[in-house]
Amino acid sequence: MKKLISTGALALAATPALAHHPLAGMEMTTFAHGLLSGVGHPVLGFDHLFFVVAVGLVAAFTGHLRTAPLAYLGAMAAGVLFTVAGVALPLAEAVIAVSLLALGAVALSGRKVSHGAALALFAGFGLFHGAAFGGAMASAEAGATMVVLPGYLLGLVAVQYLIALAAGALALRVADNAAAMQPRLAGALVAGMGLFLTLETVEGATLTALGWG
Repeated sequence: MKKLISTGALALAATPALAHHPLAGMEMTTFAHGLLSGVGHPVLGFDHLFFVVAVGLVAAFTGHLRTAPLAYLGAMAAGVLFTVAGVALPLAEAVIAVSLLALGAVALSGRKVSHGAALALFAGFGLFHGAAFGGAMASAEAGATMVVLPGYLLGLVAVQYLIALAAGALALRVADNAAAMQPRLAGALVAGMGLFLTLETVEGATLTALGWG
């Protein structure tokens, strides 16, 4: 347990420097640049990574592991396109924090959610995760967006689908149902991260409102 906590602390410490710079801040000009950035962002950003793992966990016990995550991926891609088009979603970071708390709580509860409810959760929160991912396109060279964007979306969709499938498959391998201890512990970890981020967001907003931010 101590080793797990230490590892988590190190990951949290490293995240701010890496989460949004899979290409070390290099300007994106090619399809390959977009692809590499798309693959790197969900892996280096622990908030997105933990959410995708939770998507896999919840999807596994709906009986639709292969298809349910597609609701998240479709909405996520739409969120990216909204940001690229200049449409800003309000409170995106706060919603992302709540998404971890909500989906982690679902897994922690040990209750099997319906397929429809899972799709609604995945799609609703996916839109905001996509909006955050869309911010990376600001580093695309002017005029190169239409070259970089397809690679970026492909990378985002491919790596997150594989992560969700792997997480769900592992959950089904070690547990017979959603009420088993292993998926519930994983849900507790995701919910804990969500609670941490939510409190951090509230603290930041409070300090800003008081003029101390």
